[in-house]
Amino acid sequence: MQVLVRDNNVDQALRVLKKKMQREGLFREMKARSAYEKPSEKRAREKGEAVRRQRKLARKKLQREGLLPAPKKALRTR
Repeated sequence: MQVLVRDNNVDQALRVLKKKMQREGLFREMKARSAYEKPSEKRAREKGEAVRRQRKLARKKLQREGLLPAPKKALRTR
């Protein structure tokens, strides 16, 4: 993973790096690997993740078809 540091602004580059790592799921993986996970817990977690993914896909499909209202976009002010 690479991040460019512009104008010696290391703080901003660090923020960008953390955001990239978050998006890639690196922090979640590090936390998962920090302790042993029993196989039964792993199966339950993976099943829960699959259920969440399926619900999200179904929700997006219904939104595309117009049966559910689209989520409201957050206003960003800077």
